[in-house]
Amino acid sequence: MVVKSVAINAYQSAMDARRTSVDSKVTQSLKKAPTPVKDFSDTLSESIKGVNDLQTEKKQMIQEFDSGKTQNVHELMISLQKASLTMQMTGAVRSKLMSSYQEIMRMTF
Repeated sequence: MVVKSVAINAYQSAMDARRTSVDSKVTQSLKKAPTPVKDFSDTLSESIKGVNDLQTEKKQMIQEFDSGKTQNVHELMISLQKASLTMQMTGAVRSKLMSSYQEIMRMTF
């Protein structure tokens, strides 16, 4: 009998501790303010600005390599690949946007 009551008390203590832990986690998660969502136009503008920055960096590295200021071919090739990949991704996004726009225009109301 004594063993059973000790086991039951230990079990209840563990359950109370677990409940307190879960309650505090839920309270903390409810207190957090939701992260603000950016506008689509802001996200698109930032992405295009990033692509433009990579293109500018590429041109600058090519000019420096041409003039002999730097001889690091490895970084130049990485810069070229980054710029190329971002342009390809931008073109793919542009194509998707255009096809979405055309799809919307074909809708009948």
